[in-house]
Amino acid sequence: MALETTPDMATTYLSSLDLAKILQTPFVNEAFIDFSVADNKRAMLEALAEVGTELGREYDLVIGGNRLKTAGKIISTNPARPGQVVGIHQRAGAEHAAEAMAAAQKAFQSWSRVPVVERAELLLRASAMIRERRFEFCAWLTYEVGKNWAEADADVGETIDFLEFYAREAMRLDKATTPIQLPGERNQLRYIPLGVGAVIPPWNFPFAIMAGMTVAAVVCGNTVILKPSMDATTIAARFMNVLEEAGMPDGVVNLCAGVGPEFGSAIVAHPQTRFIAFTGSKAVGLEIHEQAAKTQVGQIFIKRTILEMGGKDSIIVDADGDLDAAVEGVAASAFGFNGQKCSACSRAIVDASVYEAFCERLQERIAELKVGDPAANFAAGPVINEKAYEKVLGYIAIGKEEGVLLNGGAAIETAEGGYYIAPTVFKDVAPTARIAQEEIFGPVLAVIKSHSFDEALAIANNTEYGLTGAIYSKSREKLDRASEEFQVGNLYLNRKCTGAMVGAHPFGGFNMSGTDSKAGGPDYLLLFTQAKSIAEKIGRASAKAEKQEEKMGI
Repeated sequence: MALETTPDMATTYLSSLDLAKILQTPFVNEAFIDFSVADNKRAMLEALAEVGTELGREYDLVIGGNRLKTAGKIISTNPARPGQVVGIHQRAGAEHAAEAMAAAQKAFQSWSRVPVVERAELLLRASAMIRERRFEFCAWLTYEVGKNWAEADADVGETIDFLEFYAREAMRLDKATTPIQLPGERNQLRYIPLGVGAVIPPWNFPFAIMAGMTVAAVVCGNTVILKPSMDATTIAARFMNVLEEAGMPDGVVNLCAGVGPEFGSAIVAHPQTRFIAFTGSKAVGLEIHEQAAKTQVGQIFIKRTILEMGGKDSIIVDADGDLDAAVEGVAASAFGFNGQKCSACSRAIVDASVYEAFCERLQERIAELKVGDPAANFAAGPVINEKAYEKVLGYIAIGKEEGVLLNGGAAIETAEGGYYIAPTVFKDVAPTARIAQEEIFGPVLAVIKSHSFDEALAIANNTEYGLTGAIYSKSREKLDRASEEFQVGNLYLNRKCTGAMVGAHPFGGFNMSGTDSKAGGPDYLLLFTQAKSIAEKIGRASAKAEKQEEKMGI
């Protein structure tokens, strides 16, 4: 297994890193682990066994560096084995909001003045720790949210990418200049932190999105009240430990697990909450946006919302597309992590001339997917909880009235009581059917027939969402048209519509998919800052001297 670091070991290891030098190197995405390699498989099995001995531990709230316990608890369980407790967490209530805010505001006074390079180095120290403990974090993701090995590794790898990328981006932003220097003036453009923000991440990428939103805020000099998902609180607690080991001062991040309508609403409404970064459902995102827009007594700023709210994503399969590649892309996009991605393909829009052939090949491919415990690395695992289980089964019942069932269509019973649902495909679905319009967030795919490329594009754009999409075609003209007319924030040509890579595919969507915030992109950190223009008048003598110095290369 990868090295299990203690605080002393971490300090020794990190002291050997030249962090300032690392910041000057180009960003490179973290490579995926190949689990077909015997040593990697062995390391993952060892990590699962070791983490298994840690299940059921109790974790505290962390406010201003203080550990707190509450009467109410949040119990995180394994969706593959609901009787298995992963972690026991304190349940923050509305009464903790003021305490967390006070701690975050106190920390902001000093943290906002820490040089950017030191804040960036904190991210690099944390990324180095996670890299060293990569298999361990994969195991936690497998137990807490039901990710198979590859999906868990992609989550951990993206976490490392976010920390590494935002560290470098913060340094770049710190070097911003005005486009013009006026004669007789010294002109500066600085991006300064906003203040205290609420970070409310989802359970489906409980490491990468949670950590990414948190460190994006922190590296810019803000402080954070982190309210993780109730289904993925243990991952957040383990990340909090990493930040503390990496040297994060008390109060910069305050970990407060809690129920949304209680603690989450109190933090969003607090007059000193400067921004809210949220990833989750459309309903909750819109509620946060509305609540944030209401000015509270004592509030002297307009709250900023950074929202990513899901999608109803389509893959267009054109008549001249590579059918085998399209089938593979649709299968991977629709059923990776059991369709529990906001980027997942939930609609395949297929040209009539290849429709039957596509459906036949897709049916065969989906039949090959094996469902079982993600700890044993099955391709398909459980959905996250009982509520999701019942919701998805409800949509499957609707689908049986709206289309023709090709695959699945039922729950899968296990001795452990896991929330398993067979990968489900319906064909002959109308573009306006409920299963073609409403976000299901589970292993359900609707296949829709189109009779022209114009119609395919019209169907692709006929939902209220606009997150991801893809097209399989050999026609340059059609690919170019899709680039202009397919209204999504992330469009992929001749590849699947999931798997955005930090730096290469800045991620965020249009319309009801959110504020198109582009996580992992060059403008993301701007959302956590405010621009300050500074102009200083300088005397003619000073200006002349500076000109002379420039000529002399001083």
